Amino acid sequence: MSVAFLFPGQGSQQPDMLHTLPNHTRIRETLDEASTVLKRDVLSLDTEVALSSTPAVQLSLLISGVAQARALIDEGGIPSIVAGHSIGSFAAAVVAGALKFSDAVSVVELRGQLMAASYPKGYGMAVIVGLQEKTVLSLIDKASTSYLPVFIATLNALDQITIAGCIESIKVVLTLARSIGAQKSSFLRVSVPSHCPLLNSVSEEISSKMDNITFNSTSIPYISNCRARSLRRAEDIKKDLSLGVANPVRWHESTTLAFELGARLFVEIGPGQVLTNMAQKAFPTTRAITTSYTDFESTIILIKREMQQYT
Repeated sequence: MSVAFLFPGQGSQQPDMLHTLPNHTRIRETLDEASTVLKRDVLSLDTEVALSSTPAVQLSLLISGVAQARALIDEGGIPSIVAGHSIGSFAAAVVAGALKFSDAVSVVELRGQLMAASYPKGYGMAVIVGLQEKTVLSLIDKASTSYLPVFIATLNALDQITIAGCIESIKVVLTLARSIGAQKSSFLRVSVPSHCPLLNSVSEEISSKMDNITFNSTSIPYISNCRARSLRRAEDIKKDLSLGVANPVRWHESTTLAFELGARLFVEIGPGQVLTNMAQKAFPTTRAITTSYTDFESTIILIKREMQQYT
């Protein structure tokens, strides 16, 4: 038995998510460290108005995830595996020890700025529930063109897939999905076509930024977004972080790998319970909790209990 820390991606953010973190020395230190790097108070990032900005959302999720994970680890709640969904992968990499938190803050700030500026209008993302990858790909083939492209963006579950691209083509895919019985097919409140080739230039700029950052190999397995593989080598993790923004997130395969590696307690570290719900549905014999709805002390107890069973 082992413990997997999961870090959520964009869409899980909530107003005051940094203000309501547990009162712990390590969390306060992490907030101060991020403020120093950004040269502004990070508690200004999580207002409802501020969270309309992609950079603010991504920074808030990174800071929240790392702060809480550090506090849990300081109290003896140590993960055996880490994985992050999209922007959550940066928090996972920091917790695994692949890069310094201060470097992650700088990269994520740039990532958010580049993404926000890349496609200011006419593009977006949508979710389809009830259809599997092969079927969604066939619908995309009917709707996508070189001028109005659409792509698979995330594979969250066997039958929960998001698509990204031109809004006009996304509308066609959603209409086709409904016509063949999709349980849900709707737009997400996201204006950036993430995790598809449209963001290749963003990926390249992130890669250039990280060329000046030191990465470390890790002892804790980091589950990659792009290939759903267990990574430990510094260069492999660096590559996954740079490629992730322009390639599909294979989340179901990632959590399946974590389960195969022995994870029996999934701890979602951050706001919301999106990853918790997906893990519980995919692996009903496991336990999945979120720091949003499980208090800090109880989370520590549950992690330590699972660790004792593993040892």
